[in-house]
Amino acid sequence: MQSLKDKIEQLGRTLGKPKPVEQVKDYAQLRKEYEQQANFEVRQQQSDAKRKRIEQIHGRSDLNPKWTFDNLIQDSPDVTEAVSIAQSFIAAHSDPSWRASGSHMMVFYGDYGRGKSHIAGAIAHELIDRYEISVLYRQLTSLLEMRYFSYDYSAKDDIGQKFREITHELMSVDLLILDEVCVNETVLKKSTQSWLGTLLRQRHSQNKNCILITNHDLNGLEQALGPYCFESIKEYDTYKVRFSGPSRRKTVTDDFASPSKKTTSGYVPNQVR
Repeated sequence: MQSLKDKIEQLGRTLGKPKPVEQVKDYAQLRKEYEQQANFEVRQQQSDAKRKRIEQIHGRSDLNPKWTFDNLIQDSPDVTEAVSIAQSFIAAHSDPSWRASGSHMMVFYGDYGRGKSHIAGAIAHELIDRYEISVLYRQLTSLLEMRYFSYDYSAKDDIGQKFREITHELMSVDLLILDEVCVNETVLKKSTQSWLGTLLRQRHSQNKNCILITNHDLNGLEQALGPYCFESIKEYDTYKVRFSGPSRRKTVTDDFASPSKKTTSGYVPNQVR
């Protein structure tokens, strides 16, 4: 009894049609296709893993997500120069020998609202995205408050344990950004000078980089930090960046400048009519 396939072939011969030729792939072609598929899947897995690592680093950094170069307005020469230095600092990380050569520190100094924190944050975002550099952003004032309360052994909120954990991060993270360094302080307490100086020295010994942000000029910063702490800064390969342009922050008077919200006696809030 003929199979359906045989009947179809016999009918084709009767009609004068040639027998279809089966396309058989050779072993080399099949292997090439399987390898291409496998390589694609590996690359996809690697890409997904890298994306998750970068998201985790961003999540732990405590950076403002708006601090990017795209959001920065370069409206004065000091900002343009600072961005150029920042881009050179970022590009240098592509050289393994530079990264292994020692510790590097950028000191951003100038008055309030000049864009110091924004550019420091933009540097950090770029380093995370390009090189998976671990980053930690902290205001020095908040660290010192936590350090002070960590000595309260009667506290019930585990502040001492939290401060020890943060101290470990301060030591181990690839890039540490300390903002508001010595803000409203003429001279730090001796114990604080010693603590901060030791932190910077230990990071220097491990080839860890730092960015310090301060409202002082360099002479005022040296006085506020004290000799021991300031000498630890000198041990780094240091880039000093001065911000001198106009403030980019809105003032309170700008917010209340609308004529519709003013009378001769001053600001009057909207009333229910």
